[in-house]
This record gives sequence, C-alpha cells and structure tokens, in this order.
Amino acid sequence: MNKAAAYIGLGANLVQPREQVLAAIGELGRLPDTRVLAQSALYRSAPLGNTDQPDFVNAVARIETGLPPERLLVALHDIESRHGRRRSVANAPRTLDLDLLLYDTLTIEQAGLSVPHPRMHQRAFVLAPLVELDPDADIPGHGRAVDCLAHCVGQRIEKIAR
Repeated sequence: MNKAAAYIGLGANLVQPREQVLAAIGELGRLPDTRVLAQSALYRSAPLGNTDQPDFVNAVARIETGLPPERLLVALHDIESRHGRRRSVANAPRTLDLDLLLYDTLTIEQAGLSVPHPRMHQRAFVLAPLVELDPDADIPGHGRAVDCLAHCVGQRIEKIAR
C-alpha cells in the first residue's frame, strides 16, 4: 500500500502542555503503519478567539502513514481522548488538540473532515512550525505556507526550548 505524507498540528494549554505535546508526538509514531518523519520546535502562542485562557504550546509533526485520512482522524481523536480532551465549546482551553492539517495534496470536504484544515492558513501557531519543517509546503487553495505566515501579522508566537 502506498503511504501518504501528512502534517499534524499539535497544541495544548492545560495540564503540563509541553509534556502533553511531546507525549502526543511519540504516540503518533506508534499509530499503525505510521512513522514520524520530522517534528518542529515547540512554540508558545497566545490564544485566539477566547483569549481568557493560558497560552498554548504548539508544534507540527510530519508523518508518513498508510492510514486513510478518515482513519487517521479517528486515531488522532483517540490520542486526544487518552490525554483527557473534552470537547465543550469552540476555542476552549484543552489538554491536547491534534489537527490533520495536510494529507498529501488532497482536498477533502466531508462531514467531520476538512483537508486542508480550515483556517490553518490564517494561524501563525500552525504556520510557523509548518514553515520550519517545509518552507515550500503548499496549502491547497491558499498557496505556500511561508506566504500565508507573512499575513499573520500581530499574532503572538515564540519558539521555546524543548
């Protein structure tokens, strides 16, 4: 079976967020028929939307997987659940958030699954770590990630030590 290249966005701002993100990267590599090819540095970012919450720790991982996008998304949700993720309201604080950002060059729009991830092209906390891994990454329908990042003026984000 052919394997796909995919990018996973990781974020957390509750219960030792740095450790949550690092543990989740390890768990990505233990998914069936999947391996982590690269991971970005960790970034601290200000919350968007609901700003009355702690800063986030974010990263992006590039994986190679034999899982189809739908099964990969289910696996990501399983990892979130194991980390205590509870889905309440949009932009709520969370122990772990895993987003399927890109899956090869596919564009997918179906119930519960949108690839590329909606709004990723407007979020510095996704784009900065993605650009670190692949400055020429293309976001279907939006262009190069590095060009999208240039439009995210005013979003506070900083690289932090592991």
